[in-house]
Amino acid sequence: MSTVEANGITFGIESFGADDAPLVLLVGGPTMLSWPDALCERLAAGGCRAVRYDLRDSGESTTRDPQAPAYTLRDLAADAAALADALGGRPAHLAGIGIGGMVAQVAALDHPAAFSALTLARTRPVAPGPPDDDLPDHDRAAMSRLFARAKPDWADREAVAEFAAGGAEILGDDPAAARAVAARIWDRTPGTSEAVQTANQLGLVFAKLDCAPRWRERLPGIEIPTLVVHGRRDRFFPVGNGEAIAREIPGARLLVLEEAATAFPDTTADEIAGEMLALAPPPGRTR
Repeated sequence: MSTVEANGITFGIESFGADDAPLVLLVGGPTMLSWPDALCERLAAGGCRAVRYDLRDSGESTTRDPQAPAYTLRDLAADAAALADALGGRPAHLAGIGIGGMVAQVAALDHPAAFSALTLARTRPVAPGPPDDDLPDHDRAAMSRLFARAKPDWADREAVAEFAAGGAEILGDDPAAARAVAARIWDRTPGTSEAVQTANQLGLVFAKLDCAPRWRERLPGIEIPTLVVHGRRDRFFPVGNGEAIAREIPGARLLVLEEAATAFPDTTADEIAGEMLALAPPPGRTR
């Protein structure tokens, strides 16, 4: 792992593959570890340079005040374009996961020349908060259980990891995998205050972010090849959100992972990477 300066911000990044290979820029959701190691390695094996990065206020990227972020969703979109340029990979294949998928949608709309392809994973076409009437909201029973739990001692690494494992069980994900990732995130989090920890572990800084103006109505203007990936059993952003995105972006391909919930298990890495590589194949490869 290393850092890169772009758009006046320091970003924590990790690269997989040759430096001169076509760039796949993976927007964290919010930390880079929301992108599984297995998927990054599979993209690199397919001839790409996969670079995952932490959003502002997470991981090794610039952290200031997650309780009052002095930037907007559109600033995060500009970060992605600037980072692709700094890494020498423009136009790049841009991929966003979760809240990083919201960043990626706006980045593709605001900075079309920066990107050659787009992958949107387990996300939705509207900002945090109540969804549009035609979009499924978070599963109410699951959310009730998630938010009824007592918060952990954020200074206790094992307590935080166990808290993540319990949340994964509620969402239908693998508790052991969630525990391991949460521990790795804790190790990279610059402090143990609740605000910093919840920004890293839960992405709660997004609830305080200015996400205006709406971008859903602009989705038909995306002209680059697009892949939408969603788990059939996702209780946080139910699959209808991914289906809506795929309908509204011209020519978008929808990949529904029948056994996946919120997190993508390592067993899905080959399928996801194969679809991403086919979307914008490296030189020498055919679709």
